[in-house]
Amino acid sequence: MSSKWQRTLSIETPRLRMRPFQLEDAKDILNFASNKEVTRYTGDKGQTKTLEDARKLVTDVWHRDYDTYGYGRLAVEWKDTSQVIGFCGFKYLPDFEAIDIGYRFLPEFWGQGIASEAALACVKHGREVLGINDYIGMADVENLSSHHVLLKCGLEVTETKQLDGLYAHIYRLPSASN
Repeated sequence: MSSKWQRTLSIETPRLRMRPFQLEDAKDILNFASNKEVTRYTGDKGQTKTLEDARKLVTDVWHRDYDTYGYGRLAVEWKDTSQVIGFCGFKYLPDFEAIDIGYRFLPEFWGQGIASEAALACVKHGREVLGINDYIGMADVENLSSHHVLLKCGLEVTETKQLDGLYAHIYRLPSASN
């Protein structure tokens, strides 16, 4: 991974530090990516079962996205402990021809406004540093917490689709839906 991405993909908030994923994060990635509560509303539940799966996620998905697009999902560290507690950031979705804002966190960090804090910081950073002014979001229709986060990011529901066996609301910026 280019050191250029390390500089342009680092974000701090009062409680969080966001940065590109590293292979050394594999244990923390496995911790959240294999958690059934965390992946309950996602289309990739059960795909990350081993440390090797977590390492491949870093190299084959996140590092490739940084190098290809200049952005990708970022490791989110809890500043107090430097523990990676999840991810947040943008991802290009070829099937939608759109950039998606997404996030996942360990359950012990739910209900504290962390997803909103991270997502809003990513949106601001995307606009000011990366030039990302148009993005979408997706959330399972039953995932009310994600619904609230995406609304805070300025998105609104424009359609509902079946994706990976789940029904998901697709959120877009109001100007992008007209």
